[in-house]
Amino acid sequence: MSQLAIVQTAPIFLDKTKTIELAVSKIEEAAERGADLVVFSEAFIPGYPAWVWRLRPGGDWNLSEQLHERLLNNAINMKSDDLAPLYQAAKKHQLTVVCGIEERDSELSRSTLFNSVIVIGPEGTLLNKHRKLMPTNPERMVWGFGDGSGLKVVDTPAGRIGTLLCWENYMPLARYALYSQGVELYIAPTYDSGEGWIGSLQHIAREGCCWVVGCGNLMKGSDIPDDFPEKDKLYPDAEEWVNPGDSVVIAPGGEIIAGPLRKEEGILYCEIDPAKVGIARRALDVAGHYSRPDIFQLHINTKPQSSVLFENQKPG
Repeated sequence: MSQLAIVQTAPIFLDKTKTIELAVSKIEEAAERGADLVVFSEAFIPGYPAWVWRLRPGGDWNLSEQLHERLLNNAINMKSDDLAPLYQAAKKHQLTVVCGIEERDSELSRSTLFNSVIVIGPEGTLLNKHRKLMPTNPERMVWGFGDGSGLKVVDTPAGRIGTLLCWENYMPLARYALYSQGVELYIAPTYDSGEGWIGSLQHIAREGCCWVVGCGNLMKGSDIPDDFPEKDKLYPDAEEWVNPGDSVVIAPGGEIIAGPLRKEEGILYCEIDPAKVGIARRALDVAGHYSRPDIFQLHINTKPQSSVLFENQKPG
């Protein structure tokens, strides 16, 4: 049995340092309740760029540049020590952390952003980093496309963990990639919410016969900083629920056993038993005895993608 903690709280918007400090404090709070696994939402550090759903795609050029600059300056460079406090907190409390981040490319142009989710193990080490494969609609004005190198399921003391972000969960082949690696805890950090979204997560729990963890974004108008450009036009109502959260835990088979936590800040706790996954797959195992590989096969390219390859040249 494992104790799961889903953190549903607003970040310190567009401030990575303070948001990381907030995340560490929530990890400590969850650890005091005996959590083995702590989950944060999509792009929690330093916050999801919700303005893309209110600006005209391709328009409002100056405002878009101002906001993108803030996002870029507060994104995570995975080769830096930006996330050191998070690694240290995981190691200190001997638990696993799953967290959505804005990642800044550190390999090529060093300017492209990715919507990424990381898994940190109880030894304080990075177990996996997955970049969102397909940014959704106007998100493509913010994020680059991920690749299959992070499409992995990893072993942790809490169970075998796989992650997909928001509408990636509508990609049947991406889901199947996780099912085929024996995922037990299917974690879906998201900006989506509502009954339709929760119903989709229930379908995944039935289809994959796995635990499904939906960690939703929580944000009110009052969470937008006062110096946010044109806040009075984009977010004039401090009491508006920009996103209500809807974090939820669903058992193999589709039953909701915790949440949804809606329009409320807090930590959603739930005890989970990974052993129930194997039992649930007795009747339906879409990557095993129900798969018909003589008819259907999925080929996945897990190589990191790059626009340039440098070859070592011998001195002439």
